[in-house]
Order: sequence, then structure tokens, then C-alpha cells
Amino acid sequence: MYCSNCGTQISESARFCPACGSEISQLPESALQSAGLRGFSPRIDDPAFAKYVKNSNRWAALFSIFLAVAAVVGFYIAGEMGLEDMSNPQSLYIGFGIGGMFLVIAMFQILGRKRGKTWDGTVEDKKIKKKTRRHNYGDDNVQDEDYLEYSVVIRSDRGKRYTVKSQDSDVLYNYYQIGDRVRHHAGLNSYEKYDKTGDRFIPCNACGTLCDINEDVCFRCKCPLLK
Repeated sequence: MYCSNCGTQISESARFCPACGSEISQLPESALQSAGLRGFSPRIDDPAFAKYVKNSNRWAALFSIFLAVAAVVGFYIAGEMGLEDMSNPQSLYIGFGIGGMFLVIAMFQILGRKRGKTWDGTVEDKKIKKKTRRHNYGDDNVQDEDYLEYSVVIRSDRGKRYTVKSQDSDVLYNYYQIGDRVRHHAGLNSYEKYDKTGDRFIPCNACGTLCDINEDVCFRCKCPLLK
């Protein structure tokens, strides 16, 4: 079970939290959760999440195979037509190299989901940085564009730091507050906030869609909302 005040994991028999000293309520976690949207949701065990991860891996593999085949065929044709002074088999080798790169990227994404671990942590810091990106519109028309990068720094209970970044959107930046307890869910590579009381929306832990806090499932992917 977890402390309802700070989110620290504690034993079932504890009367006071060893981290913040708060008295532990004897109400079951499910009662606390339904009453105040406070607690890590057991709905993460819903089969819909496992199905979502499986489908994501399948589509990532199929898409990478499509790109790999397109690269090989495209460079082979370019070599046969002598485009950009290319010829086969050198052009074909380039196609195989690029196609192989797409397959390797997809493989690392899939393995990353499978090897991911669930862990708890705390929002340690929030940052806003002004950055510049360069756009090439062709015909030597290159323009610089300023944008804001929003970062939320999360420190796991084991001391490792992770950063959630977004460009030109402060939604997640404002959703998390310094000191919030969060849980990283393996496979989904997403974060669940422990205390959701007072929130008007909740991010779907599967697809990331922002949903109304009163809804039970994500309107886009139909996975349960963790509340």
C-alpha cells in the first residue's frame, strides 16, 4: 500500500508513514481511490493495455518492413535509371543499408518496450527553455524559428533521473507539480500521477490522449483511464 499524503510505499500494517509521518487510513486503497482519485490505479492490469502494447509492436514491425522494402526497391530503380549518378549494384547496397537501419530502429523500439520496468519516482524539477529550430523551405530559403521546450524532471526512488519533454505545449508541464509522486509503467513508457484530486483531465497511459477526468476509458484507443 501507499501513503495517501506523499505516495511512499509502506507496509500493510503500518500506522504512520515513515517518510512524512502522516497517519495511515485503515480504509482500503480502492475506497480511497474512488473517493478522491488518489492512488496508483489497479486498472493497469486490464488486458486492454497488454493488447495495445502487442498491437503497437506489430504495427512498428510492419511499418519498418514496408520502409525497408521501399528503400531497397527505390534505390534499385534509381540505380537502373542512373539517377544522381548512381548505378547498381552500389545503389542497391545503399538501399539495403537504409532498409536495414529502419529494421534495427524498430527492433530497438520493440525490445525497449519488452525490457522496460515499472518504477516509482517523484517530480523533482520543471524547466522551460527557449530554443531555435531551422526550417529548409527549398531554393536556399532557410529560416530559423524560436520555440519553447517544456521539461519535467522525474527522479526514481533509486536515484535515476528521467525527463519528459514537449515542444510548444505546456499541458504536461502544468499537469505535473514538483513533489508529485508518479509511477512509470513498463511497456507503455508512460507516467501515472499518484494524486489526481483536483485535475480536470487525465492523460491516457496508452496513447497519450488527454481525456476528461470523469470518463472511464480513452475515447481514442478505448483503454481504461488510470484513476
